[in-house]
Amino acid sequence: MAYKLLLVDDDIEIIDALKPPLQREGYELCTALDGEEGLRMVKECNPDIILLDLLMPKLNGFDVLKEIRTNMNDRWRPVIIISTSSDLASVKKSYDMEADHYLAKPCSVETVLHGIKTMISLLPARIK
Repeated sequence: MAYKLLLVDDDIEIIDALKPPLQREGYELCTALDGEEGLRMVKECNPDIILLDLLMPKLNGFDVLKEIRTNMNDRWRPVIIISTSSDLASVKKSYDMEADHYLAKPCSVETVLHGIKTMISLLPARIK
């Protein structure tokens, strides 16, 4: 089964850097360049895992996460934050808002892949 990922980041260089290795690993990838598009893609793409930047135009990652967890009532879908905001307050707020994992940019492709694989390993427990 090919898992579907949604990568929401306003930095096209990040998307261009992550897209080829994620696809080589067999993941289907949907992308969005801002928070509003990201929320639309959650509905259209129906990803298994969301990779979410915090600092974006239109809606920031915190707003997107809140919408997913509260208004969409989607608590099972894993969300991995990938952000340059690595201060303790941002990390704590992300986990308080039910993010599942937090990676500080810059991070290696291997670190992102490890985070994805960890979330995939936990999917069976989350969906029950």
